[in-house]
Amino acid sequence: MPVIETQIILATVGALIMLVVGTSLARAFGIVGAANLIRYRAKIDDPKDAVVMLAALAVGLACGVGLYVIAGVGTLMVGVFLWTIESFEPKAIKAFDLKIKVKKGAPDLRPAIERTLRAHRANFEIRATGDDEVHYMVELPQEHKTDRLTAALVAIAPADDDPTVVWEEKKPKKT
Repeated sequence: MPVIETQIILATVGALIMLVVGTSLARAFGIVGAANLIRYRAKIDDPKDAVVMLAALAVGLACGVGLYVIAGVGTLMVGVFLWTIESFEPKAIKAFDLKIKVKKGAPDLRPAIERTLRAHRANFEIRATGDDEVHYMVELPQEHKTDRLTAALVAIAPADDDPTVVWEEKKPKKT
C-alpha cells in the first residue's frame, strides 16, 4: 500500500517540479543534484518520506526563483493529498505478550480476562494456560496505555490473591 500512496503523491510532485523547472537546464540539474543528496544522505524507511522531501525541495526551488503561486498551490495540493491518503491508512497497533500469574485458578479467570480485554478494544489470542498462569498475545491501538487495563485485570482476581500482570512489547517486524 505505501507504494501506491507514494505514486499518487509523486505524480503531483512531478508536475510541480516540471512547472518550476520549465525550460531552465540549470534548475533541472539543481533538482537532480539535490534529489541525489536526499537519496544518498538520508535514511528513509517509508517511500512517502522521500516524496515529501522531494516536494519540499520543489517548493523551496519555486520560492527561490519567485514562483510563489506555484509554491503555494503545490504545497496545498501535496498537503491535501497526504492528509487524504493517510486518513485511509489503518491505525497503528502495538503487539504484546501478556502474562497474568495468580496463585491458582487461572483457567477459571479466562472468561473475565477476555471480557476485560474486549472492553479495552484489544485483539487477543490465547497462547498458553496453566493452573497459575494465562498467557495471551495482545494487540492494542498505538495510543492505548496499559495502565488502566492492568488495573482492570488485577481487579478480576480474588481478594486473597496477589496477581502479577506482565506486558512484554513485541517489536514490529521489518517488511
